[in-house]
Amino acid sequence: MKNLPIGIQTFRDIIVGDYIYEDKTKYIYALLATGKYYFLSRPRRFGKSLLLDTVAEAFGGDRELFKGLWIYDSDYDWSKHPVIRLDMSNIPNDTAAILKESLLDEINAQSEREGIAINSKQPASALKRMIESLHKKYGQRVVVLIDEYDKPMLDHIADPKRADANRKVLGGFYGILKSMDPYLRFTMITGVSKFSKTSVFSQLNNLTDISMERAYAGVCGIPAENLDKLFSAHIKELHDEDGLRQFENIEIEILKWYNGYSWDGETKLLNPFSLLSFFRRKEFSVYWYATGTPRFLLDLIRKNPESYLRIRDTRITEEMLDSVEIEKITIEPLLFQTGYLTVKNVQRPDGIPVYTLDMPNYEVRRAFNLYILSALSEIPDVQTWQMRTDVGDALRTGDLTEMLDILRGFFASIPYNLHEGKESYYHSMFYALLSGLGFSADLEVSTAKGRSDAILELDDRVYIFEFKYRSCPKNASAARKRKLFDEALDEGMAQIEDRGYGDKYQGSGKIVHKAVFAFVGRGEIDMRSPQEPA
Repeated sequence: MKNLPIGIQTFRDIIVGDYIYEDKTKYIYALLATGKYYFLSRPRRFGKSLLLDTVAEAFGGDRELFKGLWIYDSDYDWSKHPVIRLDMSNIPNDTAAILKESLLDEINAQSEREGIAINSKQPASALKRMIESLHKKYGQRVVVLIDEYDKPMLDHIADPKRADANRKVLGGFYGILKSMDPYLRFTMITGVSKFSKTSVFSQLNNLTDISMERAYAGVCGIPAENLDKLFSAHIKELHDEDGLRQFENIEIEILKWYNGYSWDGETKLLNPFSLLSFFRRKEFSVYWYATGTPRFLLDLIRKNPESYLRIRDTRITEEMLDSVEIEKITIEPLLFQTGYLTVKNVQRPDGIPVYTLDMPNYEVRRAFNLYILSALSEIPDVQTWQMRTDVGDALRTGDLTEMLDILRGFFASIPYNLHEGKESYYHSMFYALLSGLGFSADLEVSTAKGRSDAILELDDRVYIFEFKYRSCPKNASAARKRKLFDEALDEGMAQIEDRGYGDKYQGSGKIVHKAVFAFVGRGEIDMRSPQEPA
């Protein structure tokens, strides 16, 4: 049984150490044979670093290292080339000055290891001299591989001035590569985001972006159809685990948790880090999410809670992905680029691909909604986990009174200054709560007479929810608040009844619950629901 390469991003170590390896060398051959400058965007922990290391080894000329892989029997010439590797995640970037100094230090360190003296005080000119010197020393053109190109900007995305200052440093640094064309055999740059791609690479404008190309949809990640082929021995071991015996088909459950990533709507991929972590721990958990969610995503959602409600079935074009800049960030492209949304399907109404996005799998949906709930409330994860469990029990038994009591305690514990004075904030919190529990609520469901805020269908019950908000001064009297509550609750219930939101479920055999949740001021909540469900 082959070993699990958890955290190993070095191709040679994986091959020599007899670790499981998903063969990506057919993609690599196509890259090396058909082009020279490439850009690839993929989420973190998805195999970009291993891909670059495999490219580096291919240019190292050791054909025997690739024995048994697709490229071994191809017509690749295995000529050896000098390789420059830059991992921007290891480059300090607190300020533009520190970034410049760190880049210069890295180029000097790599040059010293090659026995090359670089006399330059600017990172771009140092890189230029290093490429020229390596070309002269080896008599071969140079390979440049840059990983996590965007980290010096992403680290400061909440501070646009600092992010832009780093962008300018990187623009000049990366831009020097175009003038080095006679000396370069191959260049590949990877990162999480595509935002700022145009401005960062304005000088290096000959990059071929393969991020959304169908031919390279599977260049990173583990194809769903290869799950049994690669991990059959490990899957067999799982049947003896006490915590997993409940599953009749463990492979189906694995796919439910970790599959579903796609860049063409057809090729389905599992997250490598999550899958390997699952086989090591032999239990389902939110492994990928636990490695760290970008803080800037939370900052954006806090500023615009409505954006969180729009993320399901988002439609986007590749031009929209390319046009995002530091100064004009929208949440949907960033959620896609960071792996929280993926391509559900692709349509080409005018010949141009239009991508429908959705969350890829249960791991992401479960974890991300908890994270959003905690971020919007600043309540510890342990407390939100318990609350979500209690709400789930109340929904399964139809006890909306118990659910109201839980929500009252929850909203009362949120610091006053965090409450947003708008309906969308509370709608977002409620949706995050339901989604984090594993419930798939439909938002803004259209009927012949209007749109309900949310509908949740369970096996034996249907919940029709309306949300109403009324602004109110903090020092308002109890009578004033009660009047506002009654107005909002009356309006919401009349809307449910007059517009027939529950009509389609009559005769379905399911119990239909109609409930209006009203929010007054900052965090005070009340609910109205007929005692006897329709």
